[in-house]
Amino acid sequence: FLVSGGLTFLAGVVLGFPALRVKFHYLAFVTLAFATLMFLIFRNEQWLTGGVYGFSNIPRPTLFGTKLDNDFAFFRFVLVISVLLSLAMWWMLRSPWGRAFQALRENPLRAASLGINLRAYTLLAFAIGSAYGGFAGALYAPLVEFIDPAPFAISASFVLLLTVVVGGQGYFLGPFLGAAFSYVLPEVLRVTGGLYLLIYAAMVLILLLISPQGIIGIVEKFREARRQKAAQEQRDASKVMLGA
Repeated sequence: FLVSGGLTFLAGVVLGFPALRVKFHYLAFVTLAFATLMFLIFRNEQWLTGGVYGFSNIPRPTLFGTKLDNDFAFFRFVLVISVLLSLAMWWMLRSPWGRAFQALRENPLRAASLGINLRAYTLLAFAIGSAYGGFAGALYAPLVEFIDPAPFAISASFVLLLTVVVGGQGYFLGPFLGAAFSYVLPEVLRVTGGLYLLIYAAMVLILLLISPQGIIGIVEKFREARRQKAAQEQRDASKVMLGA
C-alpha cells in the first residue's frame, strides 16, 4: 500500500513537469496521453504485466493476524482507509499548503506575487493526486483479486473526470457526490433495461446545463438564495423599525 502510493507520487512529479508549461485543455491532453501510453504498456508488455491475461489470484490482506478474505470485512477495511485518507486531505486543504493550492487555482499571478512557488506547488499537487490514485489501486487489486489492462483504458479516465465535474470541482465533497452519481446511479437505473445509459447521459447533460458547477453548485445556489432572502428580510425589518 505504501509502496504503491510512493511510486505513484514520484510518477506524479514526473508527469507534473509538462503541466508547468501547458494550461486548461492542453493539460488534459497531456494527462490523457500519459494514461494512453501506460495502457499500451500494460497491454503489450506481457513479460512485465501479463498483457491481456493480467495477474490473477491476488490475495486479500491480513490485518493484525485477521485475514480480510470476507467481502464485508474487506469493505469495512476499505471504508476505514478511505475515511483516513479523506481526513488527511481535509486537514491538508486547511493547512498553509491547502491555502497555497487554492490561491494557485484561483489566480496564479496573484499567488506568485504573494511569494508562492508556483513550480513547486504545481508539482506537489500532481504528486499528491497521483499518490491517492496509487493508494486506491492498492485497494482495488485485492478487491477484485484480478488485474488486467482493461481498468486502465482511457475510458476510465473520462469517467473519473466526469465524476469530478458532476460532483463539483474545487469543493471537498464534490468527488464524493460525483462518485455516487457516476457509479451508483447507473446501477440504480439498470431496472430500465437497455435504456439506463441513455437516461444516465440525459441526466448528466441536464445537470450540467442547469449547474455547470455540478451538484455542489446547485447546493450553493440554494444557500446563496437563502442568504439573500435573509438579508432582504433584515433590510425590510430595519426599514420598518426606522419608519416607526
